[in-house]
Amino acid sequence: MKKTASRRLTLLTFAALAAMAGTAQAHQIWIEQSAGQNAVIRFGEFGENLRETSPGLLDKFVAPTGTLTSAQGEKTAEASKTANGFALPFKAGAGEALVAEDTHYPLFTFKRDGQEVTNWYRPSARLATDFSKQKPQLALDLVPAGKPGEFQLFFQGKPLPKAKVSFVTQSGWAKEAHTDGHGIVTFDMPWKGMYVAEVSHTDKTPGERTGAKGAERYQGVSYVTTTTVMQADGIEPLPAGPAATPNK
Repeated sequence: MKKTASRRLTLLTFAALAAMAGTAQAHQIWIEQSAGQNAVIRFGEFGENLRETSPGLLDKFVAPTGTLTSAQGEKTAEASKTANGFALPFKAGAGEALVAEDTHYPLFTFKRDGQEVTNWYRPSARLATDFSKQKPQLALDLVPAGKPGEFQLFFQGKPLPKAKVSFVTQSGWAKEAHTDGHGIVTFDMPWKGMYVAEVSHTDKTPGERTGAKGAERYQGVSYVTTTTVMQADGIEPLPAGPAATPNK
């Protein structure tokens, strides 16, 4: 009975926090790249087949950018908003890496212990064309670690241990695991197709950033990042569910 009550309290607390943060903060961005096409940044819930649109929550973004890393160096470009994502002017080829982020997403304010708290939501994403080791480029970055299904999580350039990572397919199948002492986490990849690894991290260090209206102070940063990988072999993938209705 005590366990049941405790679980209900935990769920209620989680729901309250999610409500305070707002619908957008429960989402993440990820990168999709169809064969022969340029990459696209999506926003929503990959496992629920939810892609936010414009008009709608997609309009909250200010200036998403993408950076392509290849043998020729790095190339950064602004993304162009479409009806259901942000199009990038390039695609990642074999052995290349692609990251995206919006460092100007609007700050949001909620109440905690009766006090107003301003937080910075920092969404980012990575697309990896294989599992060759990659160096972190994002503040919170989950990079391939050299073996299929193996990743290493970094925060501010240092391995981040004991962090929960979710691994999701288009059908909604998901597994969770925690990074070890070196930030390493490994997943099986039984199906062909696209997988998206998701991870979040909260830094309660106050700070200040420069926004459209000048200096903006915040009490913490909510980092959310994903890594998209493809599996060429394996079981035929389960189909995605019906497309979820975007939020307005």
